[in-house]
Amino acid sequence: MYGQNSTSSAFRERVEAVVAQIPPGRVMTYGQLAALCGNARASRVVGGIAHFGNPRLPWQRVVNKHGGLASGYPGGKHSHRQALEAEGIFVDKAMRVNVDVLLWRPKDNESK
Repeated sequence: MYGQNSTSSAFRERVEAVVAQIPPGRVMTYGQLAALCGNARASRVVGGIAHFGNPRLPWQRVVNKHGGLASGYPGGKHSHRQALEAEGIFVDKAMRVNVDVLLWRPKDNESK
């Protein structure tokens, strides 16, 4: 599905490259990743890449625009919560993280 042509393969590779850089204790959103990788309307595609992508990448650091955890994460939202909490990220009772505080922007990191 995501690797059938060079365009989708290149997009997947860009998404995975950015996800690999998200530091522990920080998060990015599906839409943020999509926009950063060249297709602002492809947040659902990013979700599919997360679901079927390289399992060695820190997909737990990717959340929805409201900070919500993914039911499609391996083991569901509870496993997603455990993975984030293992990094010291607080997850509230609604299974959300504070994206206003935790959102990582790659350009912010480059300027330091």
